[in-house]
Amino acid sequence: MRAIQYLGIGDVAATEVERPTVAAGHVLLRVTAAGVCQTDIHFRASGEQMIPGGIVLGHEIAGIIAECAPDVQGFVVGDQVIVHPVWSCGACRQCIAGRENACLNTGGRMFPAATPGVSIDGGLADFVTVPVSALVPADGLDPAFAAVLPDAGLVPYHSINAAKDQLRPGSAAVVIGIGGLGQFAVELLRAMTGATIIALDIKDEALAAVKDRVDHVFRSDDRDVASKVTDSAGGHGADFVLDLVGNNATLKLASSIVAPYGAIRVPGLSDGVFEFETSQTSTSLPWGVSLTRPYSGTHQDLHELVALARTGRINVNLERYTFENALRAFDDLEAGKITGRAVVVME
Repeated sequence: MRAIQYLGIGDVAATEVERPTVAAGHVLLRVTAAGVCQTDIHFRASGEQMIPGGIVLGHEIAGIIAECAPDVQGFVVGDQVIVHPVWSCGACRQCIAGRENACLNTGGRMFPAATPGVSIDGGLADFVTVPVSALVPADGLDPAFAAVLPDAGLVPYHSINAAKDQLRPGSAAVVIGIGGLGQFAVELLRAMTGATIIALDIKDEALAAVKDRVDHVFRSDDRDVASKVTDSAGGHGADFVLDLVGNNATLKLASSIVAPYGAIRVPGLSDGVFEFETSQTSTSLPWGVSLTRPYSGTHQDLHELVALARTGRINVNLERYTFENALRAFDDLEAGKITGRAVVVME
């Protein structure tokens, strides 16, 4: 079958691989669409081998069940599904508590659970095998849109949902980085909260993509951006700051605009370093602020996100590619040509 494989440092290619066989507790999906993410670009661009050579990429997966193992229950051939990207054990104390994204048996203290397209073969291929425990029904959704929900949608949903106490009517929320995840964050904040929404990015075209959906847009590299955001948020700063970039500059910006007892959530992975002070005259954070590094989202988060998607109240810009043009999606994303999310639609 066709596949996009990570073959080694700097080498991602379209290849032919063996079609996978179904193991106990698994289904075989015929992939209908698979997202291409900045994580994939990072793997290809890195001078170090970050994932096993030969891995089929693609951690955002939508498909139709083509075959079920004999012990599979709850799903049948023909079901349209998406794939939760954290393949947890379902039995440890974290999983039982509904925190599958912090599974103790399939991950570790500093690394996550098994993830398709990262530690095991993913969905940038004609077929992929998936544990039935990772399936979420997605019937009726456009496969290209459904495919990006398990990452581009799930990451901001998890952060926003976990900070709902800060996002009551009258609050202010800031989104730093208006790419595919940032567009989802804006849509989710609009659909789920009554907060004033402020979008920040270094690109005018990114801000233009959400200008009619937010209350304020500012360039994050404007030297007066902190005061502009603070004023727009009522004078004391934002109750919620979602940093989808995570570099030194955005972390510093987040700390300079967050309100007392506000929440900073940083899913961004751009090697940023944050200096935390504990003195009486600390300027790193106001009193009461929480700073969290969230990972992916829970199964409940993804089920709720799909339910929200079915209402038609959230949408993002999608750039669709055929499998034959999948590597161009990598190039376009790396070159910053995509405002939204890249999706490979299988034929």
